[in-house]
Amino acid sequence: MSRWFSPNPDKAWVEKWFLIYSPLWMASMAMMMFTGWDKSFGDAALLWHGILTALPAILVPMLVARRYEQCDWRDSYWLKANLYMVVFGFFGNYFGSEYFFDVLGMVYNYPNATTNLDSAMVGSGEQPVPLIMYFYTHAYFVTYHATANIVLRRIRTSGVPGMALLFPVVIFAVGYFWAWMETKAMANPMMASSFYYKDIPRMLAYGSAIYATYFIASFPIYYFIDEQRERRWTLLQVVAGGLSASMLTFYLLDIAAHWVGQL
Repeated sequence: MSRWFSPNPDKAWVEKWFLIYSPLWMASMAMMMFTGWDKSFGDAALLWHGILTALPAILVPMLVARRYEQCDWRDSYWLKANLYMVVFGFFGNYFGSEYFFDVLGMVYNYPNATTNLDSAMVGSGEQPVPLIMYFYTHAYFVTYHATANIVLRRIRTSGVPGMALLFPVVIFAVGYFWAWMETKAMANPMMASSFYYKDIPRMLAYGSAIYATYFIASFPIYYFIDEQRERRWTLLQVVAGGLSASMLTFYLLDIAAHWVGQL
């Protein structure tokens, strides 16, 4: 039977919450742009904005989980989904941002964000990664992965022939869509002094495909976390999955760097 949401009810309600929350974090980011808070806020205020943007993805499921699931909280899907995002999102910022700086021409200019965290051994080190980006990434990624789950599940349960070939195509399509949308939304005139790409047309056309390698590596792993209620993942498996997706992304980005050079 074709379906949009997981047959595991513990997972299905969390995916629905992530979808409900998506326009809320998008509104939070839009408010940041329209008000110019990214330029006027100090470091502490920026950190609080980042924390408050990411926190509902964790806090709301934690508080209401008992209404929807009977398992121990350590075996709950909301915890596993967020744990995976913490692992994968940390890689995306700590290491992956260096790739965006040096290869894709991304520029951060947040002199008011003085709390930074990035790799000392990967990349040129010319730009720091503000800590706020880790929190924003968490909100972004729960939406990207939840929508990917829904689309992939619908395709997998539809009975369409050639699934072995169609599945990776859909993974890339959803990944490219979100990579393009994020690039377009963030690199806009309202944030031009804080965040931009040196060559936005090439970034949208080609860089988005390279950014999509994050999701080519991650979506298939994330999809199978607790997809069947009787085949739950342990927390150790979730962490291993997040680390595996991170390493796969690292390889794919390095291959892309050899292939396209710098944008």
